[in-house]
Amino acid sequence: MFNDIGPLELVTIIVLAVLVFGPDKLPKVIQDVTRTIRKIREFSESAKHDIRQELGPEFKDFEFEDLNPKTYLRKQLDNEDLGLKEIRNGFDLKKEMAEVTDAVNGRDSGSSTTSSSSSSTSVPSGGRIDMTKKPEVAGADARPVFDADAT
Repeated sequence: MFNDIGPLELVTIIVLAVLVFGPDKLPKVIQDVTRTIRKIREFSESAKHDIRQELGPEFKDFEFEDLNPKTYLRKQLDNEDLGLKEIRNGFDLKKEMAEVTDAVNGRDSGSSTTSSSSSSTSVPSGGRIDMTKKPEVAGADARPVFDADAT
């Protein structure tokens, strides 16, 4: 419930509680708070039990945690009927990223993709495409391009 409270924050809360309620009333306040939390938990458990009874036997394995969208999606995606585990295991992200990086940097990635150097497009030797940005040389009196959508 309070997983993200650190030791310093806990000490601060205790000091504030002692200052606000005083050392005489603090044990009674702690008992009242724990009693209230216990009653709330009992109420929620009885409500869950009543809902399960009303739903009937066809929903006997219904879990209220499945109402959380993250939990529901995780449970559905882990289902073996869809075959998503084979797809997930067959995809090697590191290998794919290495191939893309090699292609961008102009290195040969070891794959056997050959392209002919006599094609009609301007491809430098070695079958690699030069993807470096080259500055355009504009004339002295050249006006910038007008973009109607940008205004």
